[in-house]
Parts: sequence; structure tokens; C-alpha cells
Amino acid sequence: MTDPHVATVHAPHPTGARTAVAAAPPRWTVAAVAELFALPFPDLVYRAQTVHREHHAPDAIQLSTLVSIKTGGCPEDCGYCPQAARYHTGVESQAMLDVAEVTAAARAAKAAGATRFCMGAAWRGPKARDLAAVVEMVQAVKALGLEACATLGMLKEGQAEALRDAGLDYYNHNLDTAPEFYGEIIGTRDYEDRLATLDRVRDAGLHVCCGGIVGMGESRLQRAALVAQLANLDPYPESVPINHLVQVEGTPLHAKLGGESALDPFEFVRTVAVARITMPKARVRLSAGRRELGEAIQALCFVAGANSIFYGDRLLTTGNPDVDADRALLARLGLSAQA
Repeated sequence: MTDPHVATVHAPHPTGARTAVAAAPPRWTVAAVAELFALPFPDLVYRAQTVHREHHAPDAIQLSTLVSIKTGGCPEDCGYCPQAARYHTGVESQAMLDVAEVTAAARAAKAAGATRFCMGAAWRGPKARDLAAVVEMVQAVKALGLEACATLGMLKEGQAEALRDAGLDYYNHNLDTAPEFYGEIIGTRDYEDRLATLDRVRDAGLHVCCGGIVGMGESRLQRAALVAQLANLDPYPESVPINHLVQVEGTPLHAKLGGESALDPFEFVRTVAVARITMPKARVRLSAGRRELGEAIQALCFVAGANSIFYGDRLLTTGNPDVDADRALLARLGLSAQA
């Protein structure tokens, strides 16, 4: 039976996603995704949990650890980011970590139970010498038996292939928000730049990690448009991080929103549920903002289909629940780390 919430027309997406082909899965329209958001909360969560159980172990959570290998000094103007050089957030530009430091961090992450190690750098995109250093880091992480992920900004021709040859498993490059809201948040790169990097990553044979940030003042319809963009990537991402905006003093979004959350926490759970329904096989990851959401909302997110978390007391420059707190929460919920 055809799902009434799925658009079955295979045509170029008006907002820039790849053109569908005959073998592609049905494409989600923004209107269809918005209908999911509008479902009564119990119905939406029940549907998401049903989809989740069809594709994933219901009690398994994948643990990823994210480490900043190059902090601060970024030339971009992302309105949420404390690492932008133009903002006064107290984040100082630091030199790139060396391979030994990254290896030690990866070893500690593995000992704590993480299975994926993600390396983030505050660059517009890596220079040749930067990429050579990252290649060594990827090789060191893989030698420890961990999955390796990197988020380094926009990639040029050949760079994704170099990372693949080093053993990289995933490349993260978020769309951040809907195309219609994007210009309110970022002016130094456009949506097509992000899609071009995702194309390079996919063409190189790497897995894609791509999600967004909610709570930046966007509307529900714009959240639906973000999810539609993600779900209409061909194929959709293997990992989908959902970030709840952490407002950092000194950033434009902190000034605009006044430090108060712009998002009802139940709307965050709805976003997770809709992501699960539209991208059933993906790992949907609770990312930035977990500490601010609290344990009860996190638990609802797991029921709604989230099955991955960023694990460790730091996410690049913002705080995160510590390892012991996460272990205790998972134990209380009867959930276990996926081996």
C-alpha cells in the first residue's frame, strides 16, 4: 500500500537536491513532512517507534565521540558558531592537534565505550597540508579499530578520495536548516556549496553524516523543509545528527534570541520522530544541546527513534553530559551501547 504521506513523483527537487531516478525511493514533499509534524504527539511517536523497530534493535544506542582537532579562527559567519573569528565568544584560535594527541583521545573514547570517533576542524575547508595531517589522524584512529568520521568544511576535488583512501568511514557536512531560512543564518557560503560537498563525499564512496540545527528561530514548516531536504538526498544520509541550538554569548543568534530557547522541547522530539519516519534506516543522533534538553526529553527522543548520541563531556566548544551521566541514563532506561 502506498503511504499517503509520501510523494511518488520522481522529479528534480526545487530546492537543489539531486534529481531522482527510476530506482530511487519515493521522495518526500515539504507538505507531506509538515503533515507528519502536525500529527497528535502520541500518534507521531507511535508511528516513529514502529518504523524504528522495523529497522533497528529497539534497545541499542550507538556511541560517537567528537573531538575538536582545530579550534577557533574560522572565517565563516555562521550565526550559531562560537568558533567564528569575527565573533567575541571567548573561544581562542588554537593550533591543530598532533597525531599523538588525537590518538590518545581516540583511545580514551574507545575505552569509554564509543565505537565511532569524529574529528572536527574549524575551517572553511582544508588546505593540502591540513588534509595530509588529517589523513594521518584517520589512519591512527582506524588502527585502534574505531569507525572514523571527519567534519572539515567544504571539500575540493580529490579531497574526499584522499580521506577515503586513508580509511575514513563517514564525512559530516550538515545542511543546518531549510533552504528558505539558510540566508538568515549564514552568508559566507550558500546551500549549493553544501550540496556540492555532499556530492563529492558520496561520489568518493564515503558514508554521509548530515543533519541540522533546530531552535534557531525557524518555523515548523522550515523544520519540515530541512527534513525533506535530508530525506530526498539520494540516498539519504546514513547518519543524521539533530542538534538543539546551544546559544553562546557573543554569537548573533544569542543576541537575536536573548539566550532563551526558541523551541518547545516537544517540538524537538517531533523533529526526531519525523526524521526517523522519513529516513528509516539512518542512525538518528542526538547531538548538541542534550544537556540543556534534560533526561526526560532525551528519553522521549529514544522512544521516537533516536539511536545514537555524541558521547563525552565536550562537543567541540560546548558542554555535553559526562560519560557517567550517560551510562546511568541508558541503564535506567534499559538501553545498551551498541558494540
